[in-house]
Amino acid sequence: MSGSDCIFADGPFAGKKLGEAWPAMPVEWAGTQVGRDGPFPILVKFIFPEDKLSVQVHPSDEYAARHERAAGGKGKTEMWYAVHARPGAGVMVGVNPDVTLETFKRAIAENRAEQCLQHVPIRAGDAIFVPSGTAHTIGPGLVLCEIQEHSDITYRVYDYNRRDSKGQPRALHIEKALDVIHFGKQSGGKIEPVRMQHAAVTETYFAACRYFATEKWEFARRFSSATSLEHFDILIFLEGTGSIRWGGNGVNYSGMQVWIVPAALGGYELDPGSSTSLLRTYVPASTSEFVRRLTDRRIPEAAWSHLVHP
Repeated sequence: MSGSDCIFADGPFAGKKLGEAWPAMPVEWAGTQVGRDGPFPILVKFIFPEDKLSVQVHPSDEYAARHERAAGGKGKTEMWYAVHARPGAGVMVGVNPDVTLETFKRAIAENRAEQCLQHVPIRAGDAIFVPSGTAHTIGPGLVLCEIQEHSDITYRVYDYNRRDSKGQPRALHIEKALDVIHFGKQSGGKIEPVRMQHAAVTETYFAACRYFATEKWEFARRFSSATSLEHFDILIFLEGTGSIRWGGNGVNYSGMQVWIVPAALGGYELDPGSSTSLLRTYVPASTSEFVRRLTDRRIPEAAWSHLVHP
């Protein structure tokens, strides 16, 4: 699911690449409210660095539309879920409160850009929200599931003086990065999720924005769910085995598989053979569906308002 070259293993599109299937998906699969004027709208990636990634930032849609049309003209907002974390692992997300454009520019020139970023220790099960304009880097010792707006536009600020396969310094994009980095109050960082037990499943709500909404389900008994006609669902199985059943049909799932559930599927059951955890993500027509699910669970707004991003 990390890109258009991913191949369907089952279903009516079996053997086709995601990029080939998406334009041909009927509304019963894609949903009535998901935009069809571009590539598949969500990317899902698994990241497992054994070295620090570059200090980087992604532009907003507005900036990318003006300056990056040849690269698709889309910015990038993303979130990370920590599938695994070694002791001491962490990320850096957002600039420190006292950092300004000028002090950050000076820090880049002096090879100490990292000192300007907020360090976030990470344990398995943590989640991080990274809106466009947020400077960030990922440290070693992590396995992250990244859910993001479909874009690969990255402005590299600092790369620890590493060189490419030809021995040349990797390209930096400092001018554009400084154009888009948000200074002052930051809206990204570690998510304080809302967790609750509902029927046979423990639900953990992470974030909702215009590009994706994400929650986690943990269960050891069979339970029923349903799709929305507005959008498809993506189920990212982290661990466990079992089956997905609907209308007399069924398929088996296992950990580290990613399934697209058609919008018009309606009711279905998840029947675990072993304790299962998964991430559910989708493209919301608006954040109202995410909000409705929380209010239906009678969770007060004060507990979840910070999870909803414009």
